[in-house]
Amino acid sequence: MKKISLILIALCIVGSTTLANEKYLQKMGETLQKFKTANSIEELQKVANTFVTIARAETGEWLPLYYEAHCYIQMSFMDRSGSRDRYLDQAETSINKLMELVPEEAEVYALQAFYHTGRLVINPAERAMTTAPLVSQSLGKALSLDPDNPRALFIKLSNEMGTAQYFGQDTAPLCEQARNLLENWDSHVPPSPIHPSWG
Repeated sequence: MKKISLILIALCIVGSTTLANEKYLQKMGETLQKFKTANSIEELQKVANTFVTIARAETGEWLPLYYEAHCYIQMSFMDRSGSRDRYLDQAETSINKLMELVPEEAEVYALQAFYHTGRLVINPAERAMTTAPLVSQSLGKALSLDPDNPRALFIKLSNEMGTAQYFGQDTAPLCEQARNLLENWDSHVPPSPIHPSWG
């Protein structure tokens, strides 16, 4: 009788865990669809708020924090009102939490490089000396953890392209690298449909 009771308890625990996981995946999937179609700061803010809610409910999951930060980085690139740093401050808070939660996740360092790029482009003349090394450091860490990570490679190429254009250098070799990256993009398969696949 004791064994039957233990088996029933174990089945209940497994059942409730599976149900909670399905609910999490469903909510993430729905919110990611909204993220992919968001075309304004207002829409991205709503999506970021939903990711915050998911992150509070699923404290052991890193993806809601990742996408919340990504929303704020995107908002900083869209903003024309002078609030770009404010959006990036929000992103930084989530990225810092991600670093604690998953310190060996390449996607987090690629996102951090994107965040630093956002800081840099606000004022390249004043920020290049301090921020460009941070971008390189984040990309180096991402690529050391996952040398084929397409998002890290994409950000690296984008930044190299911008630098080459700024200094009037030939971008043809970078264009070839970009073509190769595009051709091989789909060979890097995310672990799940809710993992990062942007770029």
